[in-house]
Amino acid sequence: MKGHKRIWFIVFLIISTTTIGFGQDPIFSQFYAAPLQLNPAFAGNTNSPHFTANYRNQYTTFSNVQTYRTYAVSYSQFFRPANSGLGLQIMADDIGEGLLSTNSAIAAYTYRVQVSRDLYFKLGAEAGVFQTRLGWDRLVFFDQLDAENGISLPTAEITPENLNKVSLDLGAGFLAYNKVFYAGFSLKHLNTPSQSYLLVNDNLNTGLPMRLTLHSGAQIILKEGNNRKSPTFLSPNIMIIRQGDFGQVNAGTYAGLGPFYGGIWYRHAFANPDAAIFLMGVQKDFFKIGYSFDLPLQSKLGLATSGGTHEISMIFNFEKPGRADLNDCFQIFR
Repeated sequence: MKGHKRIWFIVFLIISTTTIGFGQDPIFSQFYAAPLQLNPAFAGNTNSPHFTANYRNQYTTFSNVQTYRTYAVSYSQFFRPANSGLGLQIMADDIGEGLLSTNSAIAAYTYRVQVSRDLYFKLGAEAGVFQTRLGWDRLVFFDQLDAENGISLPTAEITPENLNKVSLDLGAGFLAYNKVFYAGFSLKHLNTPSQSYLLVNDNLNTGLPMRLTLHSGAQIILKEGNNRKSPTFLSPNIMIIRQGDFGQVNAGTYAGLGPFYGGIWYRHAFANPDAAIFLMGVQKDFFKIGYSFDLPLQSKLGLATSGGTHEISMIFNFEKPGRADLNDCFQIFR
């Protein structure tokens, strides 16, 4: 990336990362394909090993730079003798091609409570490590800018002593569900791990804001499946997120049509319309792959400017056909 676009893009990231000192979590459009990132209470949705892999590339053409890229892998499994689920998620998030990178490793535990014949509660907790790294050598400060030669001057800014921040990260979640309906909430970053690099005033260093997520959905079976065929169903769902001054609402419907699936969602960023999300995918035996595209609805970040957002998910579900006996409505999460 060359010229003034590069300069002002990096200046924008300076303001949004080092001056403010904290940000928000990356949120997958395919949140159902990254259940542990949504809520630790989703640990253990299958009796056999369940693996996911996710990739998100946001604003692919904005200022000719890889703006936001997010990667995640996870494992989870339910252990019937202990009536508990275990999960592990590793996530990496990159802003501005190394300007600010975030890595986390989280372990989740869930305990299931049967309230009645058809109603279950799941209580989840998570703990792990949250690490951020600032690419100081990629920053461009105002005193480096020359009107004729661009970035050509030395800076008087002093490099922080520690460009890596490692913190404990804690979270919790809850789910209530039956065969048709589910609802839950999660609290991420309960201890608000530190992200500040410029400790000018420690009283202003509030850390990464706690993230509150409310989510709900239903599973409407149109045609029952069997050991050879997946069911045909509809799953309307909604997700509401609040983190610091940021918030969003995702609402839409997922459709499973035998081996194929798809869906459409609308995302609203509290203050303005954000994106329409389109999904398509295929499932074969234990393997499932999906692709989604976020079509921006904002005039300032339209498709021509931002390039939209691409996301790919893969799920490996080793549950044996006909032996799941899970009595829930979490087909979209498997």
